[in-house]
Amino acid sequence: MYDSQRTSGASVSPWKLAETEPTKPGLPVERTDWPATTVDVVVIGAGITGLSTAYHLLEAGRSVLVLDKGDVASGETARTTAHVSNALDDHYYELERMHGHAGARLAAESHAAAIASIESIAAKEGIACDFARVEGFLFAAKASQENELEREYDAAKRAGLDVALVDRAPLPFEAGRALRFAQQAQFEPLAYVHGLARAIREKGGFIQTGVRVLRVEETKPARIHVDGGAVITASSVVVATNTPIVDTFAIHTKQAAYRSYAIGVAVPKGSIERALYWDTEDPYHYVRLAQDDSLLIVGGADHKAGQSKDPEQSWAKLEQWTRERFPMAGETRYRWSGQVWEPVDGMAFIGRNPGRADHIYISTGDSGNGITHGALAGILITDLIMGRPNRWATLYDPSRKVTNVSAAREYVKENLNVAVQYGGFVKPGDDVANIAPGSGGIVRRGVHRIAVYVDETGGRHECSSVCTHLGGPVQWNDAEKSWDCPCHGARFDPYGRVITGPAVRDLAPVETEDLKRERPAAE
Repeated sequence: MYDSQRTSGASVSPWKLAETEPTKPGLPVERTDWPATTVDVVVIGAGITGLSTAYHLLEAGRSVLVLDKGDVASGETARTTAHVSNALDDHYYELERMHGHAGARLAAESHAAAIASIESIAAKEGIACDFARVEGFLFAAKASQENELEREYDAAKRAGLDVALVDRAPLPFEAGRALRFAQQAQFEPLAYVHGLARAIREKGGFIQTGVRVLRVEETKPARIHVDGGAVITASSVVVATNTPIVDTFAIHTKQAAYRSYAIGVAVPKGSIERALYWDTEDPYHYVRLAQDDSLLIVGGADHKAGQSKDPEQSWAKLEQWTRERFPMAGETRYRWSGQVWEPVDGMAFIGRNPGRADHIYISTGDSGNGITHGALAGILITDLIMGRPNRWATLYDPSRKVTNVSAAREYVKENLNVAVQYGGFVKPGDDVANIAPGSGGIVRRGVHRIAVYVDETGGRHECSSVCTHLGGPVQWNDAEKSWDCPCHGARFDPYGRVITGPAVRDLAPVETEDLKRERPAAE
């Protein structure tokens, strides 16, 4: 159920049609200049993970500065479909196989605690985010898959969840037997996260947006270098950037980036029962209501990031699936996509960053459960920084070894896939004359592959096609108007500026012959 949009964050409702023309260079996010300073904790990332962590740290008496290169909740938090759930994507029978009965129980316990944390904070801080407890239903995509429901029922019961096998889910089409999960939830994610930001400021925390972190020195105290030359020192650093920007290699071999798609279609109020719905397809579909039950949100059609020739077709597939099953569905009002990080063993990586530094913390590998993982990370990382014991720490430890046979196979498969992607450098390029306005393509210039974006006025913008993380060959994503790396999921806007890590540096600009002619000769 991808917690995934494209929005400024100004609206309470997080579903907005994708814009047709990206922001041009030279229009930075508005920010207030601030001096280099020292705090107890610097949190990098102002989404639900970063702000949840900042909130709990402030409650524990720590001084906190939150930094983000965009605005509050302008990253993947702004793209969530907001399934707030302890019915996990990777299924409890798989988690049992990889982490044992005790691990599965801790996964259920920690996600239930995350849901309760969101509910409690919203009530305590007076955040009007339409939080509501609902039921969740897992149904079989095919009759032959009903045995999966029985396996999941047994495993979920052993994990301690309130779950039941029922004859059918309350859907307007025949879906056969279903698994009903009690005490799930939904809410308006942007309203909640902006409410968190308000509470953080009221508690004396600082949030600075429009500030890009370039480097974190693992000295004690840590030194955080940001654009403009400022340096902040902190006893601890929390990297809450969806995928770590402080880890070049280790974590990125244990997870893979996927794009997941969503649409919002109009439906008559009362025509569908409010609940969370998921099927057993692979990739699976996830469904819920929003906007006073007049909007049906349907997600799915996942693929590896940067590895689809026609990502627009993912939305078409979702529309077809929806209209075949929901005859009352009206116009498609919204469509968007987001990035999902799939860990090889089904559990997120939350805790100390692998390596020698014991004061740098990360949260990643959300596997489609980013909202609950964000709330969970806020609790767990705060406990680690405060030196308090936490029962979940070992389960989510980013340094854990991949020992399960199934997880090891997944590890090998995903890393072989990455190796294959580097072969993209030998592919032929596009004809620049065939790149339509508002689109991009890779053109060959001698031995070099150049990423060329043609804006709506016909202007050409060229940059290197080499990802600045580990040198992967970026590909044009026409659905999101971005350059995506098929190796480790870094994304850049049409002009080469970083959108999503693990890259922190923009794509290198290409010096064209026109620019050379315009530059004055050296004296």
